[in-house]
Amino acid sequence: MSLRHLLTVAALAALTLATTSVQAQTTAQATPQNGGRLRALIAQKQAAATEAALPTGVQRIADVPYGADPAQRMDVYVPTSPTGAGTGTNSLVASAVRAPVIFMVHGGGWRHGDKAMGRVVQEKVNRWVPKGFILISINYRMLPNAPVAVQERDVQAALMAAQQRVSTWGGDPSRLILMGHSAGAHLVALLNARAPQALREGAWPWLGAVSLDSAVMNVPAYMRAPHMPLYDDAFGSDPAYWLALSPFHQWTAGAPPMQMVCSTERADQPCTQADAMARHVRNQGGRAEVLPQDLDHGEINAQLGLESDYTRAVEVFMGSLDAEVARRLRCGAAICY
Repeated sequence: MSLRHLLTVAALAALTLATTSVQAQTTAQATPQNGGRLRALIAQKQAAATEAALPTGVQRIADVPYGADPAQRMDVYVPTSPTGAGTGTNSLVASAVRAPVIFMVHGGGWRHGDKAMGRVVQEKVNRWVPKGFILISINYRMLPNAPVAVQERDVQAALMAAQQRVSTWGGDPSRLILMGHSAGAHLVALLNARAPQALREGAWPWLGAVSLDSAVMNVPAYMRAPHMPLYDDAFGSDPAYWLALSPFHQWTAGAPPMQMVCSTERADQPCTQADAMARHVRNQGGRAEVLPQDLDHGEINAQLGLESDYTRAVEVFMGSLDAEVARRLRCGAAICY
């Protein structure tokens, strides 16, 4: 038997042993108490298998800090000059009109996830950065080390740091749109609902928010109904804590407009909560709209940015927030009328 053959056999044996070990651990962990957490972990690991590949003409400025903790980092995606390909020249810095900014918050059950996951940024970067947008994708501290209330503070801190620095990358801090998926959608909705408080604490006004498939707009209502264990990890058992983290209950007059994308395929029916949230906001004079989609939870994130009626509907909302946003969605960075 050749040396190469022996090495191959040994490698296959090691792989089999590792796979058996993982399967045994999975079986041991898949109890009713932590099944939801396990599913979230598996989904996160699958999503993180590959990071986003950058299209031509896009530069990533990685791991910009907004706090002392290693988790408090953000990636900034900017267009590069066509004549400066390969040099990292930012084509927005010298532009007369600063770029609108999409501020993205990943999901993962408040416990997992990463700013660079392909499904978080890939298609969004591909579609919007070449049109002259900046996309900022953030990490934040997560469970079990950071409760959800701390996570929201991290998102606000990242937002404020982005607003303070974005002009150096060619962006306009007054043309910023919040966006988040799943747990990130909840955090974005909560920050958006409490916008007047954030402004008092030093944030600048932003244009609006796009919430991608959160099922917890009304946290008390969700927690009083049957739910997966991962929500107990996030929100605990204290009704006062539920209220403090509920976008429905924290919504304040003066909050920016919000669009809630919701999956019609989920058993927990996030569109029901989105509809109730929209009615609540409108009854108090605010603006909120619901965009149901016949997509599953992951597809709502991964497919945003692909050419589709879904992406165009999100862009209609984004364009309604600001004339320059609408122009860039229509024409890109080029001059058009």
